[in-house]
Amino acid sequence: MAERIAGMNSVFEALQGKGKVHRIYVQEGRGGKRMQALLDLAAKKGVFCKTVNREQLDRFFTQGNHQGIVAEVENYRYADVEDIFRRAEEREEEPFIVLLDGLEDPHNLGAVIRTAECAGVHGIILPKHHAVDVNATVHRTSAGAAAHMLVAQETNLTVCLQRLKERGMWIVGADMDGTESLYEAEIPLPAALVIGGENRGLRPLIRKNCDLVVRIPMFGTVNSLNASNAAALMMYEIVRRQGRPEKNKVFYDRKGGRK
Repeated sequence: MAERIAGMNSVFEALQGKGKVHRIYVQEGRGGKRMQALLDLAAKKGVFCKTVNREQLDRFFTQGNHQGIVAEVENYRYADVEDIFRRAEEREEEPFIVLLDGLEDPHNLGAVIRTAECAGVHGIILPKHHAVDVNATVHRTSAGAAAHMLVAQETNLTVCLQRLKERGMWIVGADMDGTESLYEAEIPLPAALVIGGENRGLRPLIRKNCDLVVRIPMFGTVNSLNASNAAALMMYEIVRRQGRPEKNKVFYDRKGGRK
């Protein structure tokens, strides 16, 4: 089975990711250094590329702006929770896991995956039911990070939390009614961070199984953040407390150019 993804970042990262790319369709007239680099990588990987007109590409991909490139890839391969722990062990790092309790918007999931990949999260766990899957919109919104992130699906998140505790993980929930402020709470490590759904937040049983529930301080008139924004703040606060050395540093001169 194959699905279609679109956009330069999504296709480029898919070529470098863990899944198989079957073929790539490029809009005629599209060029540039980045496109050429992508086509060179595709050739190196033995992926068939075909030039088509804009109308054909529009028919191939109807979920948004395809940026002149569409790829047929194998359906997203979900990981197991053990794969996530194995990745942390391979990196010689304490496991850092994010659980999403019923996220339904693919744009939010894509944004969380992108931040999680940048923050060095080892894996994300989703419920199998009543939650969004990793689809083309998620690939696009994640800027291709979905091709690199381990995402597992679990039938029962409550049971999953218990198993994570047995593995030595501390369960940290994020909720606007959390008992402690993010900046004042003592967050134990290694941590599994739980983010609630867009409208309901953490479900009562999930909240009950958290070792700690923290809130992000609010100083304005609006009293809540988008789920993906809240997840980003929480993830990077945990990264800060881990004291993990920074990788892939990029320095800029005063004119904004990369050094």
